[in-house]
Amino acid sequence: MATDWLGSVVSINCGVTLGVYQGEVSSVDHGSQTISLRQPYHNGARCPVPEVTFSAMDIKELKFLDIQNTVHKPTAGQTAASEPGFLSAGCHAQSNRTTRSHATSNTAHSSTAPITILRRVPTGPSNSRGTAQTTPRRSNLRNGGAGGPVRTKDDECFGDGTDEDLDTDFDFEGNLALFDKAAVFSQIDGSSSHGNKAQHHSTHVEQKPLSYRHDENILEGKPVTYRQITVPQHGGKEYCTDSGLVVPSVPYDLHKRLLAAAERWGLTLERRLETIGVCSSQMALTLLGGPNRLTPKNVHQRPTVVLLCGPHIQGAQGISCGRHLANHEVEVFLFLPNFLKMQEAVTSEVSLFSRTSGKQVASMKDLPVSPVDLVINCLDCHENPLLREQAWYQSAADWANQNRAPVLSIDPPVSEQHQTVEAKWILSLGLPLPSSKKDSRVYLCDIGIPKQVYQEVGINYHSPFGCKFVIPLHTA
Repeated sequence: MATDWLGSVVSINCGVTLGVYQGEVSSVDHGSQTISLRQPYHNGARCPVPEVTFSAMDIKELKFLDIQNTVHKPTAGQTAASEPGFLSAGCHAQSNRTTRSHATSNTAHSSTAPITILRRVPTGPSNSRGTAQTTPRRSNLRNGGAGGPVRTKDDECFGDGTDEDLDTDFDFEGNLALFDKAAVFSQIDGSSSHGNKAQHHSTHVEQKPLSYRHDENILEGKPVTYRQITVPQHGGKEYCTDSGLVVPSVPYDLHKRLLAAAERWGLTLERRLETIGVCSSQMALTLLGGPNRLTPKNVHQRPTVVLLCGPHIQGAQGISCGRHLANHEVEVFLFLPNFLKMQEAVTSEVSLFSRTSGKQVASMKDLPVSPVDLVINCLDCHENPLLREQAWYQSAADWANQNRAPVLSIDPPVSEQHQTVEAKWILSLGLPLPSSKKDSRVYLCDIGIPKQVYQEVGINYHSPFGCKFVIPLHTA
């Protein structure tokens, strides 16, 4: 009965290693348990040999795709009964009605075209993955069958016949429906219209709101008035802050009347000394390196500061600064000569300074020989300019100029003469005095004078400090 199946088109699945073969049955041998296919296709590609023979041991599944003269042929069940020897090796034959209708429509090409069992991709859009089956991969088998010639790598990659007479067409409409070009451009342009792209771009630019930086105010306000401080007596020089506010200088007489008015309202000398000491020490700590220098892991490199002070108010301000620096683990040397008479404020500050780790010296020989990190100059006095002629003052000034450390002068007096100690920074109090030192950078310190105290001496005052207590001033 094996001759009844000659000429039938079958599909033989030989597993993952050998793959799937399709072709026309040319012979069936009961003795050797083999079946041969004519004009075979291997995994959808035409084999280079005209015939392939399979053993029953290699066949995992056998399907009849097209049975010629089905009226005179037995059914799949009868074949299983009449071919017990062939099917006993593990082959399972069945009728593929789903593919039969497809193969019948291509009867004219049944002997020459490859038989595919791929389902056509639906034309409607679908977001689910895996709805369409892909073409099976080419097997690693390098020959077309048992005893077939070995194919080269070029034939395996670029061999002809792989795209011949494919029965499944690419679904262009279904794939095009997955990409909505109008919706994509609408999302890019921020508009739902589908007009001209250039017109959309110009409209988008016109309607784009203004963008602001993180430090800009989005609320419209009044124009900024940069001259917010006016004085009845001008010192002859003007400065400006980083934000552009104008800060005029005042003569020493007006500055002295301002401090006297503040003291009448309760801002005593002791309170001013403490405020000046805190602000000047903060500036000094910043000049020394701030958090990059003063850390617990850097105790072996403690900064060294030398304070040069006289027996007056300016000297007391420097001693207060040195006390705060010593409290912040800075190595402080205080130079203060032994005077027979010192102001009470100086004596009080020296008493507090003696309770710190700072060192007080009365001779220049006791100061460090090597360069230090910073020198704070408080030698000068507003009331007594003749101190410059004394020996202790001149020796201290010479030491500061010979030491290569930068100098910070706190509240220096107004002088048209050349400065004795070359200062890199000058710290003014409240309002700046007209300094003639062109090479020094001027800073302003807030000493806590209320606004109405300024008004009492005729100064229209608006604080230029903002969120800081010490700000830099630039020559206007």
